[in-house]
Amino acid sequence: MDMAAQIKNNLIARIKDSTDLNLLRALQTIFDSSEQSLYQLSNKEQSAINKGREQIAQGNFTENTEVMQEMRSWLTKK
Repeated sequence: MDMAAQIKNNLIARIKDSTDLNLLRALQTIFDSSEQSLYQLSNKEQSAINKGREQIAQGNFTENTEVMQEMRSWLTKK
């Protein structure tokens, strides 16, 4: 049995045996929060992401290596 399976089985057994309501509520909160998205994007942010994805799909972007070369060139002129 792999380590993840061992940990899961151990946790399941401990949760089943627990009568500590505070502990069980805390675990429920942890599980609930881990199921939610880490970031709640606004409509404006989601729209900007979608626009960027469309631009990429249309080939309207600059490769990272080119941007880095431009930055190095700019920095050496300063």
